[in-house]
Formats: sequence, structure tokens, C-alpha cells
Amino acid sequence: MIEKEINPHFENFIFDWDYKTYFLVGGYGSSKSYHVALKLILKLLQEKRKALVVREVFETIRDSCFALLEEIIIDLGLDDAIKITTSPMQIKFPNGSQIIFKGMDKPAKLKSIHGVTIIWIEECSELKYEGYKELLGRARHPSLSIHFILSTNPVSQSNWSYKHFFQDKKKKIYILNDEDLYKERNIIKNNTYYHHSTADDNLFLPKSYTEQLEELKTYDLDLYRIARKGRFGVNGVRVLPQFIVLPHYEVIERINNIPKDMKRVGFDFGFETSYNALIRLAIDHENKILYIYWEYYKNKMTDDKTAIEIAEFKTTRELIRADSAEPKTIQFFKQQGFNITGAKKFQGSRLQNTKKVKRFKKIICSENCPNTKDELKDLTYKVDKDGNIIEDQFEIDPHTFSAIWYALDGYEVSDLKGNAVQFLK
Repeated sequence: MIEKEINPHFENFIFDWDYKTYFLVGGYGSSKSYHVALKLILKLLQEKRKALVVREVFETIRDSCFALLEEIIIDLGLDDAIKITTSPMQIKFPNGSQIIFKGMDKPAKLKSIHGVTIIWIEECSELKYEGYKELLGRARHPSLSIHFILSTNPVSQSNWSYKHFFQDKKKKIYILNDEDLYKERNIIKNNTYYHHSTADDNLFLPKSYTEQLEELKTYDLDLYRIARKGRFGVNGVRVLPQFIVLPHYEVIERINNIPKDMKRVGFDFGFETSYNALIRLAIDHENKILYIYWEYYKNKMTDDKTAIEIAEFKTTRELIRADSAEPKTIQFFKQQGFNITGAKKFQGSRLQNTKKVKRFKKIICSENCPNTKDELKDLTYKVDKDGNIIEDQFEIDPHTFSAIWYALDGYEVSDLKGNAVQFLK
């Protein structure tokens, strides 16, 4: 017997297993991922099943789906009965049920999967459509029902998840008007259970969190639509609409009280047509503001000449996080006495890093960083032949943006999605 307080808007969803597909879309803090995880745990306690949890990039699973499932199991007081292992990531239930975890960036590992009857695709909009179709063929069982659960924050209407589950105007495919879903909140269509949610549906959220989401309306309407309203739409083309430039003295005044561990350095290497971009930045963690206050930006410079020009870093011993795709260059700077290391890169890291930077409320750049300003102030997404935004590609190669990615390696902007378990205890 398990007693657990849940959000009323998700009560029917948690206990409903009548349909093949469950598509949950909603804003930040709506608790959709929490209730998917809880639904999965309850089902596997009742029936012996194998479930697969998938994200596009395997690296992102440990701190999202896996951590959420683990926290719920502990919160329910079931951690003595349910075995949780981190290497490999796996959850085993006393009745023989199990949950396994895979990333679509390692498709070869999907071929070894057998007996899966439930697949949870978290942030399904990040998957490629081909990946989704591949998963459809992986779930099979001679007697048990098959279920797919897809959860996502809404993105552009050009994303495959919108075209597949709602409408593709170019191909004249009309399944469901998303406006009807926002109005009705729950709709059954073509053996698919549609569910829409926002932060208002999470009764455990503090008022300050919802107010924080409301603030998005003043500086990023696209993110407001996604995070607060939980609605699909047409994305703006500007990558960093919250980017502004201020006088250098004002930026320095603002970062004076920022702790040393919140000041970072990132280095993107270049030579002929690309540039060496070295960036100093400071993070106002509480207010979610990123400050960029110093830059070095040159090309056609050999490493030995660059080392001379940035020699101050040998004295300050600031940790430089650099492009790990250039291990020889990193080793050279180490030998020259620089405190430098490679930033983590993985398949899908461009998109993840872009999203990370976009989560800052403000990005404030010193006027003493003209190249950063030129590259980022009006940085726009590249679009495909149909005019759809490619979310990890840009119209220029912004070296300062890459340097910022590396500088932020290991740091996470306070995620507006929040800690689902914390808000539901």
C-alpha cells in the first residue's frame, strides 16, 4: 500500500494504461516528468515488465530521468526493496521488473534490447524523427500491452513532434489542433492520450517560482511561451534576445562582489579563418545573469605567440576551460605553465550548451569586448531549405559563443524546471 500526494491534473494520467501512446507537453515546473516517473514506478511494481528510458544524449540521462526516478523511489520509502545501480544505470524491482536507460546518440546499443514493453522518451523533441521510428520497432511482447510515453517542453512547430502528433501543414496532415489541447487539457485521439500542463497545475510550486516564470515575458517572449504557457509556436530567429552591452566600468562594478569561483575563463582555438577566442566571464547565480567582461580575439597566431600575449594567465593561475577537440594545443599550453583543461564535449553538446546559455535572464557584455558583441548581439539561427530553424547551428561561426560554452563547463544555470521531487514532497 503506497500513499502519495499528487497533482490532481495528473491523477487520471497516472493510472491510465488504455492507450498505446501518451504525449505530455507543458511548461516548466508543471511536474509532467515527475508524474511520468511515478506512473512508471507504480506500473512496474504491479506487473513484471521491462521499461526503457530514452533521451537523445545519454550523458543527460543521469542527472534527469535517472535522478528523478531514484529520488521518487527514496521518497516513497522503497529504496530497500528496489535495487538502484549507477554503473550501469539500472533499476530492478523485487517482482523482476526493471528499468534500463539508453541514449539515441549510441544507436548500436539499442539493437541488444529485448522484451521492452514500455518506453519513456524524455524531451522527445530533441530526438530525430528517425530515432523515434527506430524506437517504435524496439518494443514488442507476445502477451503484454505496449506503451510509449513522450514528454517534452514545446518547441517550434517545425519540430517533428509537432508535425507527427498535431499537424504538418506542408504535407497537409491534420491530426489535432494544438489550440484544442490547450483548451481541453486532455484529449484522446488515434489511440494517443494527449496531456497539457503548466506551472499552474503543480500545486506544490512556491508562488515565487511562478512569478519567476512570469518575468520571462519582459525579456524573452519565446521562452515565456514555452516555459510559462507550455505552447508550441514559431521561434524567433535571434539566439540570445537577452544580450545587452553596457559601459565597461558599470560591468566591473556589477561583478565586484561575485565570488571567485563564479568567474570563469573559456578558450576556443582557431588559426587561419577561425579565431582564438579567450573569454573571461562572471556568473551572478542568484539573479541568473551572465557577465562578459574581457576578451582576447585573434587569428593567424601560432600557439607560441599566443602564449606570450596571454601570459598574464600564468600569473593569475585562472583555470582555462578549452576546446577538448584540440588535445595537442591544450598540452602545449600546459607545458608553458598555464592552468588549462579540456571542457567536456559529447554528441548533442552544441544544443545543450546553447540551451544552457539561453537560460540566463540577462547576458551583459562589456563594451570593451567588441568581438563578442559583434558575434552575439544579433546572432541568428541557421535555417533549413524549408525555413525551419536548426537549433544548434548559426548563420556565422561564433567563436566567442564556443568560448562561453567551454567556460560554463560543469556549471548549470538554475533550471527553471526546478526540482520536481522537492516541489512535490
